[in-house]
Amino acid sequence: MTTQLRDIGSLIKVDRAAANTAVTAGGGGDNAEVTGVILDRAALGWPESAVLAIGYTTTLAAGQSLSIGYTVQEGQQSNLGDAATLVTATQAVVASSVGGGTVTGTFEVNFSLRGAGRYFRANWTPNLSAANTDTAALAAMLVTGGANRVPV
Repeated sequence: MTTQLRDIGSLIKVDRAAANTAVTAGGGGDNAEVTGVILDRAALGWPESAVLAIGYTTTLAAGQSLSIGYTVQEGQQSNLGDAATLVTATQAVVASSVGGGTVTGTFEVNFSLRGAGRYFRANWTPNLSAANTDTAALAAMLVTGGANRVPV
């Protein structure tokens, strides 16, 4: 068991949460919801917890910011036609710049999958506060753990 505690990679599963997203303030992708990839908890060994991790690089003008809001949906239908909201949050500032420049980081959300349906996804919305100048590149991953069997 000691070896397993030191080998986190054998206890978690990392999956792409959505397509990579490019955002231009006031333009393409800005304040537009990104629909996540639907994941099958049964295929993942019925994980009981997850982390939505959204990595970003953004170029911001002085005093401007990048915000992200999200909604995690769950259901029993493979297309999530019966989607119910598991957890949600309105947009919160994840990056800002006092003097302008490039900011990189990762926005993380921990959530429980206990009692959730077989299928789930994370939808998220990036929003740049400036108009027509700032840009951002974002990539989202879902990390699951606490499964009833070791992920493959």
